[in-house]
Amino acid sequence: MVDLVSQRERSLLQSTLGSGLHASMPRNFIRGTLPKENESHLCRMEPVARERGTTENGGSSSTREQRSSCSSLKMFLVALSFAYFAKALSGSYMKSTITQLERRFDIPSYLTGVIDGSFEMGNLLVIAFVSYFGAKLHRPKIIAMGCVLMAMGTFIIALPHFLIGRYKFETSIRSSVNSTNNLSPCPARLLSPSSQASGDPLSEAPSTGTVGCEGESNLSMWIYVFLGNVLRGIGETPVQPLGISYIDDFAREENAAFYIGCVQTIAVIGPVFGYLLGSLCAKIYVDIGFVNMESVTISPGDARWVGAWWLGYLVAGVITLLSAIPFWFLPRSLPIPSDRGPAQCTPEQTSFIKDSPLLEHKYQADEPAGFLEMAKDFIPTLKTLLGNPVYFIYLCVTIIQLNSLIGMVTYKPKYIEQHYGQSASKANFLMGTINIPAVALGIFTGGLLMKRLKLSIMGAAKFAFGTSLIGYFLSLFFFVMSCENVKVAGITLPYNRVGGVSYEERSVFSACNSDCVCSGRDWDPVCGENGITYVSPCLAGCQTSTGSGKNTVFSNCSCVVAAGMSSGNLTASVGHCPHRDDCDRVFPYFLALSVITSFIISLGGTPGYMVLIRCIKPQLKSLALGFHTLSTRTLAGIPAPIYFGAVIDTTCLKWGQKRCGGRGACRIYNTTAYRIAYLGLTMGLRTVSFLLCILGFVLLKRHLRREECRAHQVANGGAELEALRKEEVLASNSDQSLQTSTTDYNNTERETRL
Repeated sequence: MVDLVSQRERSLLQSTLGSGLHASMPRNFIRGTLPKENESHLCRMEPVARERGTTENGGSSSTREQRSSCSSLKMFLVALSFAYFAKALSGSYMKSTITQLERRFDIPSYLTGVIDGSFEMGNLLVIAFVSYFGAKLHRPKIIAMGCVLMAMGTFIIALPHFLIGRYKFETSIRSSVNSTNNLSPCPARLLSPSSQASGDPLSEAPSTGTVGCEGESNLSMWIYVFLGNVLRGIGETPVQPLGISYIDDFAREENAAFYIGCVQTIAVIGPVFGYLLGSLCAKIYVDIGFVNMESVTISPGDARWVGAWWLGYLVAGVITLLSAIPFWFLPRSLPIPSDRGPAQCTPEQTSFIKDSPLLEHKYQADEPAGFLEMAKDFIPTLKTLLGNPVYFIYLCVTIIQLNSLIGMVTYKPKYIEQHYGQSASKANFLMGTINIPAVALGIFTGGLLMKRLKLSIMGAAKFAFGTSLIGYFLSLFFFVMSCENVKVAGITLPYNRVGGVSYEERSVFSACNSDCVCSGRDWDPVCGENGITYVSPCLAGCQTSTGSGKNTVFSNCSCVVAAGMSSGNLTASVGHCPHRDDCDRVFPYFLALSVITSFIISLGGTPGYMVLIRCIKPQLKSLALGFHTLSTRTLAGIPAPIYFGAVIDTTCLKWGQKRCGGRGACRIYNTTAYRIAYLGLTMGLRTVSFLLCILGFVLLKRHLRREECRAHQVANGGAELEALRKEEVLASNSDQSLQTSTTDYNNTERETRL
């Protein structure tokens, strides 16, 4: 009886809306004038409206509307893909400039980790508000505002370049003001010899950059980069949730997954171009166009080289700003496709039915509660979610593995630079052309294999664990692909080449340069004829120099001694000595192994994510995914770059000097310690995650057994319930037959009396 009333009410509601409002007004007018929740009534009314429009207008208006809706959806798809590309490009470009930011602002690695993690901080500030309120507003325009904020943040990141003046790297080469000839790299000692033995040789050399320190603001300029990246995170927030939900709401059911896949594919291409842009900008000197490049004595391979990091941010900002334009011209909503019935409607779309007075009594239980009641329900629901042992273990494993992954990816270009002696430009180029495509191919192949093999939840978990374990064992070979420390006199190698050294500030001084007044804090390396790098021409004991710029040659260097000789006066050239031969041989194998491990580990990405979706109840899925995103960004995206950078800082052998004093960026690392710290921390975190995975498998098996038992009980209960229903039907039929026969008998008896 209730079903009949419901059907009658629905028919009455459809006929009223269809013949009244829908026939007399254009659909766009209805959508523009009715409240947000009422305009979604087309989700249920679309088939009726389409039939009526076809009958009354000969189908022309319906056809035009379908074409308009299709073109608008395609335009939204193109715009969203472009926005995904822009945000992925700028994000990967940020990681490609880690080394450049360290050198430009003279900051340690952990501070660049703070800057990198600030994007997640900004994202977390507004993600809850955007996800809730954004769905109730004009979604395309909210996305457009987010893209504008991302562009503004990107421009703010580049702002310090135009505020702090020209880049002045530390150097001990002094040029005459009135002459093009260089002064002696080894100034004669003016102080007594006892001053060097007094324990403060650094005070003897004149300061290289204290003049003009009153106007120097490099100390705090990185704050602008930090704030700009926070603004980027805030602007990125609405792009994914609102964009994907818009496609899912207004695309045909069979096309929605394909459209979302296209968007995700474009997002993978973004990092490729981001790293390639980073490679291009790293080749260009930071002050290109403002300085005479012939006077620049450093090359891209030098530890003091800073590329045009700001130029890439301007390019990324313009691209992001352009991606916002199409969203301003897209409609708030589109007609619902005819194949999206009431079952497919979202809660927002079905809210129109709840507001109907005809059906009000059917939805009393679904009316939204107040904020306090919602808050009271949230805590128990969250406890229920975290009380699921499979979900909790999965969350812990994901957080630990993402810590390892994010820290490794953030500092991988720097590892290639420092360990294998490659330039920042080449490191970024290799990341963009080799590693990122391997990861994208692995994710795609993993999803394809899961579909072909039709993996169950346990099969998907085993597949993800197996691929991760294989990648783990292959990654152990990175430890043996080592390079020796660069031979730097007084830092990694004593002047007499006997034994090693534990670097101290005074170890760069020796008897061969005791006649020169040198600074131990400067880093202006020269390569001696003997293949050893010296911290500066002065510390190499060089007396004279010829040439200019990169072609400068230093002569009569008392510390540059050939092997097997006790003394000598060989020459030295600008810059550190070429890469080690052993590194040149090992580096191709490192790249090949890096591609293979990246591909294999990425194979388990999609199956692993499906385990998360399938191990929880459907009514808790949204909360589970949201809490998973919140936890991984808070506990992995923010802290991982910071503590990875802090650990890397502990392996520094020689710190640079800021213009106004104080420790600057690191100039040279202990290669062995760097490799052990970087790879050891990465592999150690993954080891802990594998131990938790074993516990997760045990809990998952128990979970699946309970689900099978429940399904079996439900099946048995359903059969019993069906039998009871049949008995009730038979009993009801017999009662009706008895009542009918009794009524017939009474009527016959009444007629007989009459």
